[in-house]
Amino acid sequence: MDQPTSAAPASAPAAEIPGAVAPAPAPTRAAGIGARLGPVAMVVAGGLSVQFGSAVAVTLMPRTGAAGVVAVRLAVAAVILLVVCRPRVRGYARADWGTIGAFGLAMAGMNGLFYQSLERLPLGVAVTLEVLGPLALSVFASRRAMSVVWAALALGGVALLSGGGFDRLDPVGAAYALGAGGCWAAYILFSARTGRRFPQADGLALAMAVAAVLSLPLGLAESGTKLFEPTTLALGAAVALLSSVLPYTLELLALRRLPAATFAVLMSLEPAIAAVAGFLVLSQALSTTDALAIALVIGASMGAVRSQSRQRRSKPSD
Repeated sequence: MDQPTSAAPASAPAAEIPGAVAPAPAPTRAAGIGARLGPVAMVVAGGLSVQFGSAVAVTLMPRTGAAGVVAVRLAVAAVILLVVCRPRVRGYARADWGTIGAFGLAMAGMNGLFYQSLERLPLGVAVTLEVLGPLALSVFASRRAMSVVWAALALGGVALLSGGGFDRLDPVGAAYALGAGGCWAAYILFSARTGRRFPQADGLALAMAVAAVLSLPLGLAESGTKLFEPTTLALGAAVALLSSVLPYTLELLALRRLPAATFAVLMSLEPAIAAVAGFLVLSQALSTTDALAIALVIGASMGAVRSQSRQRRSKPSD
């Protein structure tokens, strides 16, 4: 398995102050902080968008089924991105197209399996199982004992959020969620590679088109003409914007300045965001155990990010 590599360049130079004789230390430090926090804020904003979009998608499932929701979501998102980005299709090497194909396949698998799990599991539980994929990626990428500690803490939160054990969960739904987690880890890796190979969001638009082509036949087979009803298309467009266009664009931009391993650790926040979205949109109540689980997962995420930041700072410069 290839280890994720950083897509981030060195720290950006400090901004110059007009009229100043020499740059002051304070603006330099502020620019450095902004460069570090900017990508993290993008990932968190993307997480909020995708989980609230998933909550809206659950309300659409009685009309179209899981495969129908995925088909509408990815098709609308692909159209929007292709129109906005207008990516060129010539001048790329075979390896570039291979990356696009793998990215699109991972995206289609991640969405398809996750929405199948949402038909059988609560939103917060489905995401806690799905997030095991990114967590495993962060542990394998770091290869430090402390990473195992943070991962174990996050897994404790996952177990609590699932209700104290997975034996009472729908086994098919749990299998779908775990499969989505594996696709999520692949998505992280190929999203980073796509961001390095393609300018702006061109690669994302092309990969979204691949994912839509792969998902549309399944959606048509399950829902037929229901996919083209005005209400379905309107809700599907909202889900596409919240769950695909906005978060995927933010994540692609963030991965150009964040190591894939750090991005994967930040994904541990997703169960907490999903639990809140489920509570606010779907009236899925949060218990005291849920709140404790959320605290454990957030603590593990922040601890892992700090540990990896210290690890990078402690490495000697070449």
